Amino acid sequence: MLVTIENLKVQYGKQTALSITEPIVIEEGDRIGVIGSNGAGKSTLVKSILGLTSYEGVISTHLIPEQMAAHMQFNEYVSTMAVKHIMETLLNTKIKNNQKLQELISYFEFEGCLGKKYQALSGGQKQRFTIIMVMMQNAPLTFYDEVTSGLDFETRQKLMEKLVDWYKGKDNALVVVSHYYEELEQLADKILILEKGEVVDFCTQKDLFQKYCGNAIVILDNTIENRELTKEFKRLDAPNHLIAISCTDGKEEEKLISLLIEKNVNFKRSNNDIEIMSINAKKRFQEEKGGMTNE
Repeated sequence: MLVTIENLKVQYGKQTALSITEPIVIEEGDRIGVIGSNGAGKSTLVKSILGLTSYEGVISTHLIPEQMAAHMQFNEYVSTMAVKHIMETLLNTKIKNNQKLQELISYFEFEGCLGKKYQALSGGQKQRFTIIMVMMQNAPLTFYDEVTSGLDFETRQKLMEKLVDWYKGKDNALVVVSHYYEELEQLADKILILEKGEVVDFCTQKDLFQKYCGNAIVILDNTIENRELTKEFKRLDAPNHLIAISCTDGKEEEKLISLLIEKNVNFKRSNNDIEIMSINAKKRFQEEKGGMTNE
């Protein structure tokens, strides 16, 4: 175990920013995705583990600070210096003498940016630069906080594919904060759902999906015709423009898909849709909280 969190509470004035009552464990090789609305406590969690904010409770780890690396949402460097010199100064090495740094620069296709000043880099180039700096630490535990925020879809996809491939088969544990669900579907094997500073659930992506969505879901456009066509099937909560139907077994799924094909209706099947899973997890969490309050 790299980190164990127990009875954690973070207060900002009178407001509780984060409250974790059940233990959360980060293990070697974990790929943990952290999701939640703005103000859910995602960045507060990262800062607490890194020791950057005060908290009550216990965060146990055998790691020293130098064994934890972090890509935070906002990173600033000297804007008037060439990127190459920033890199060499902060890492205390020369690119020409460091094979690992050369490998990372090549892997992220960053050679053409080395002579540029930091302020001249695009958003995607700045993110690649910071990721290279973080990866050079080769830390047992690394945090990525909104690593692709503000980038266009294509750039986000390429950057996430690079991250997934780089860490494949490695023992480094990753904690990735993101509001892009499709990224976490690629990267995360465990999901931590936060809402208004509380833990909704924490488990493997597979188990959470089965718990809140069933064996698989079928997703289609939310039209009057589609609502009528699928009215006998179990619907899950979903974004307003979509219908999500839970299939608990293969027989039920086959019946639904056969109907949709017969009626020439476009659909998507998924067994790992994090967005719809999290929507239904939050709904159940609020219902259970309401029930406990009423009692």
